[in-house]
Amino acid sequence: MRIGVVFPQTELGGDPEAVRAYGRRVEELGFTHLLAYDHVLGADPDVHTGWAGPYDIDTTFHEPLVMFGFLAAVTTSLELVTGVVILPQRQTALVAKQAAEVDLLSAGRLRLGIGLGWNAVEYEALGERFTTRGRRVEEQIELLRRLWTQRSVSFDGDHHRVTGAGIAPLPTQRPIPLWIGAASPPAYARVGRLADGWFPMHPPGPRLTEALSTIAAAARDAGRDPAGIGMEGQVSWQHDLERVVADLDAWAEHGATHVAVNTMGAGLRTVEEHLAVLETVAGRVGLRPS
Repeated sequence: MRIGVVFPQTELGGDPEAVRAYGRRVEELGFTHLLAYDHVLGADPDVHTGWAGPYDIDTTFHEPLVMFGFLAAVTTSLELVTGVVILPQRQTALVAKQAAEVDLLSAGRLRLGIGLGWNAVEYEALGERFTTRGRRVEEQIELLRRLWTQRSVSFDGDHHRVTGAGIAPLPTQRPIPLWIGAASPPAYARVGRLADGWFPMHPPGPRLTEALSTIAAAARDAGRDPAGIGMEGQVSWQHDLERVVADLDAWAEHGATHVAVNTMGAGLRTVEEHLAVLETVAGRVGLRPS
């Protein structure tokens, strides 16, 4: 099981030196990958009465693919993972181009996690329909993979039309690994049919086991081997090192191929404090420093 980290998007602000220091240090500590959340826009609670989302207009988010272009230059082995890009609110061909560029600049270190999202305010501002996002994403997955592997693409779908066009250069990985964030039976079935891996929204337990069963059935129905579908869990730091170890063990027992350690929401104020926690975790679980 590969152990990575969740980049503390909301707590490090816009300081590029913090991004650089964080990326370099987690790689040195032996973590295998860095996962970043995605929000293009935040909603203004003064305008959206009763706003109850976990993020708003004042919550800081780096754009993950741009940030990964930066991190590609300051790291050498760290896998760069979107967890997740809200794909249906973005232009598919542009995402294909951006992802291919990051994959090239990082020498094949991009894993593109995608999801449907929950924030209708973002969809409106980005010019896409919130209510059709599930149908749109399946077509996007097909088009992304064709754009990453074919010199010239012609595609006529319900939501996209491409006529004899392609991106160049193509990515190092053809196609780029594409993982899905999933929290509902339709999403689990989509993982089984289409994804290289997935990000569960539930911790180890009966609900995760049920989700895995749905994914496996959908994979077999699609002629795929469920064992080839990766799974990335997440463990949150709560000032209890042994709890982190126990949670990592639980994910391993449930078949996770990857886990990310999340230090957000624990009262850590600086990049140094986040890294100090991760150094403690790395030492306890026996990661090999680079």
